[in-house]
Parts: sequence; C-alpha cells; structure tokens
Amino acid sequence: MSAARDLTPLPDLLHGAPAAGPVRTRRPVYVDLLPPCNNACPAGENIQAWLAAVRDKDYEQAWRILTGDNPLPAIHGRVCYHPCEDVCNRLQLDSAVSIHAVERFLGDLATRSHWSFGRTGEPSGKRVLVIGAGPSGLSAAFHLARRGHQVEVRDAGAEPGGMMRYGIPAYRLPRDVLAADIARIESLGVRLTVNHRVTDLDAERSGFDAVFVAVGAHLSKHAEIPARDASRIIDAVPFLREVAAGGQPVLGRRVAVYGGGNTAMDAARTARRLGADEALIVYRRTRARMPAHEEEAAAAEQEGVRINWLRTITDFEGPEMTVEVMELDETGYPRPTGRCETLRADTLILALGQDADTGFLAAVPGVRFRADGTVEVSPQMMTGCPGVFAGGDMVPAERTVTVGTGHGKKAARYIDAYLRGAVEARPGRHPVADYPLLHPWYFADDPTRHESERSVASRVADFGEVMSGLTAEAAVFEAGRCLSCGNCFECDGCLGSCPEDAVIKLGPGHRYRFDYDRCTGCGVCAEQCPVAAISMVAEEQR
Repeated sequence: MSAARDLTPLPDLLHGAPAAGPVRTRRPVYVDLLPPCNNACPAGENIQAWLAAVRDKDYEQAWRILTGDNPLPAIHGRVCYHPCEDVCNRLQLDSAVSIHAVERFLGDLATRSHWSFGRTGEPSGKRVLVIGAGPSGLSAAFHLARRGHQVEVRDAGAEPGGMMRYGIPAYRLPRDVLAADIARIESLGVRLTVNHRVTDLDAERSGFDAVFVAVGAHLSKHAEIPARDASRIIDAVPFLREVAAGGQPVLGRRVAVYGGGNTAMDAARTARRLGADEALIVYRRTRARMPAHEEEAAAAEQEGVRINWLRTITDFEGPEMTVEVMELDETGYPRPTGRCETLRADTLILALGQDADTGFLAAVPGVRFRADGTVEVSPQMMTGCPGVFAGGDMVPAERTVTVGTGHGKKAARYIDAYLRGAVEARPGRHPVADYPLLHPWYFADDPTRHESERSVASRVADFGEVMSGLTAEAAVFEAGRCLSCGNCFECDGCLGSCPEDAVIKLGPGHRYRFDYDRCTGCGVCAEQCPVAAISMVAEEQR
C-alpha cells in the first residue's frame, strides 16, 4: 500500500480566521543602509563596494568603481587624511580598516597595469573652462570629460597639480605618482594649459559655455614680528614650492617654524631633509587644539622635530628668538602670560595659513565674497554669476585634497545639468548603518595590516617616499576586514537560521528573497544578520 499523503493546506496567515492560527504582524525585508565610511568620504566614494571587489581579487573592477567617483586614487591613498577610517565600525571591534592603504594599492596597480578611463557620455558640443589644475579642478575636468564635454584647464604653475605638486613634499607624494594620475585624466582629451595666470575672467571665458574656478590657497598669511634681519624670515608656501621645484634653500643649522597646521609640519620635516640639525615648531595652542592632523605631528616628532606648545614669537633677532608663554582661557583661546623664553634659530619659517588669490573675480558681476575672502556659492556650487561655478580652497570648506576632489565631482554634476538645461535631482540618502545596528557575532578579531615605512635615519636623509604601501595579499586581507555595514554580503546567516525555509538563495551576487507564504514573521533572520541588512516592518493588513 502506498504511503498516505498529507493534503492539509498551509494556513493563510493574512486572511484566515483569527482563531485559525498565528497571524503575522511583521515581515522581514532586505534593505541597503549607508556605510559610515561612504557617508564620511568627502569625495563621495562607494568605499564598501570597491573593498568588496578587492576582497574578491577583482582589482580592475574595484579600481573602476573607485574612479567612478575619484580619478586620483594613487594620490589620495597617500595624502588623504581618511576621515572614513575615523568612523569605521570596525574600530569598535579591534581597529579600522586601512581604507587609504588599499586605495593606494589600487592606484599604484592601475599605473603598473596601464589601466585607462573611458568616456561615458556622447559628445555634447559644450566647452567648459576650468581655472586651476589642483585636485578640485582636475576632478571637475575628469567628470565633465566623461560626460562628453570639451574641457580646458588653465593653471598659473609650470606644471599641473596645484598644491599637490607645490605644497605636499615628495616624501609624501612622489612626483611620478602625481604625473601618472594626471596623465590618465589628460588621456580623456582634457587640455591642460600651464604657465597661464588668469587675471580677467570675462576675457578668458569667451567661447566657453561654463566655467569652474578652483584656485588653490597659495597666498601666505603674515604676522608682524620684529626682526634684525628680515631676510631670515621666510614663508612656508614659497619655501615648499622652491624645494618642490628642485631648489636647495640655505636655512642654517637651526630652523624654527611658526604655526600648528599640516604646512608647518611639512616645512619642519623638509628643513630636516635639507640638513637642519634642529627643527622646532612654535605654536600658541595645545596639541589637542592644533589644526594639523595628529599623524602629521607624530611623524614630525619621530623625525626629530621638537614642538613647543603654548608659545608665541614676539621677536626674532637671529640666532636668538624670544617667545612668550601662553595659556588657554575658558573658551580655549590663547592669552599671554607675560613670561618669556629665549630659543635659538638661524631661520624662521612662517606657516600661519594661506588664502586663495581670488582678486580676479572681484570684477565679475554677481560674485560675492565672505569676510575671510572666500567666494560664496549656492548648494549647486554656482557663484552669483550664471555659468560661473567655484570650489576647492576658494570656497568655505575644509582645505584638503579630498574635499577639493569632492567639490570638483559635485560641481561637474551641476555644470552638466546647467549645460543640458536640466535639473539635477539626487536620490535621498539611506540611513547610516551605525555600530549599534550591527550584530558582530559573525566577525573575528583581525588586526590591521599596516604599510611598512623607512627608518627615521634613512628617511630624513632624502626626499624618498616614507611609506611603501601594501602587498596584494595584505590589501586583500585588509579589504576582507570590512564589515559590509548595512548591506548584504551573502553570509547565509538568514538562510541558515530561518525555521520555515522562507529564505530563498538567488545565487552569487544576487542575494536572497523571502517567500512570504512560508514566513511567520518571527524575526530570527534579522537577529542573525550581522550587518543590519534585514529590517522587520509592520505587516500591511488586508
């Protein structure tokens, strides 16, 4: 006799009578949240996506995902201060993913492999002038060219790169790395015109349909310091520019740097490489309140630079310098104490900040300036003059390479819409996948793989690069440390935990779907998902 078949139908969880069995009041749905690293990236990179491609050893795909947002990965992998890592949820487990090091790996691999960009848009017949060949101008040129526009970049420098070339020393950014990333942008048909200082914007923009102005902050701020020999007081920006151009300024045995920003750190470290036995920094606030990034100050100290906190220079009579001891008031503002000390220095380098040279915009109708000299722009990066956009150091924002790159990308998007007579509509942002949303039971502790670096004794002897980058093996391992916050990475946690077999696996790269005829709404799948990619939502009653 054949076995009896169970013909009892499955209960209708939505439409059955209340007493017929459990009624599902919620259901699971797959969601995509915004990873904290993506949210913090000033260049708007999809960091999580390209890390996943590196983890799978699909390096070229990773590079193409990355450069869809940022065309300068080899540069950013060296000089970006990686705010993405400051918010990485992995910090709550062990240490942040070394995102910038993996980015550098991809950028260097692209150069060695001769990968190139491709255009994504049909020729538009529109021409755009970009003023400034720094990170913001180059980024805008890249994104505009990819959209099919003809782009010319004009820059006052002898070579393109802006402050990346003339402000960042070679030990942090080798010039061949800079040249390779810029050449790749040129290969899109972008025309670079150097040794061309713009003084009359109306005359320059003739024949162009739009302009993006991204002039860097090359003008040094000054302080009145009584000095017996003013020739021994120099500005940091011209000093770094001279060294970047191959100059060997004579500084003497002892060098003092006045300021507490990244430029001050670079000036002091450069002085050590030029032969100064002693390099000291004088700064009027505390370490906690310095504008320089902590890693830059730490690197300077490793190389023998001495930092004098809570000090301000009152006069310089070389080789003697008088400094006054400061203290912070209740608001953190430094105030003098009347107590003075004497330090010794043969040369004083001023690193008190920079301004952008925006005077050529003063005659442009509609362009407005803030009290600090920066240019006001709309949320669409346009100045008060239609068709003239601005970004980078010359607009109110943090002055970093990555912020400037992000400005160029954003401006290109709105310039493209302006040229096409369209309205640029951006989709809403997903909620951020903060650490409390995660279920990190799935992840083991894995310490960060760090880049190796040269010994202090060897690196202060020349301008060779300090950091050496990650190997392919280390880059893959580091990418694999990503928690994939807020986005399914197909760990099968939901599949294995569902008691009703209501989770259907769709194959590699296609994730899963729910069979709601089987799902009881128990929520075990959401509890097991390590990355908060499943949300339980209220059931729609019918």
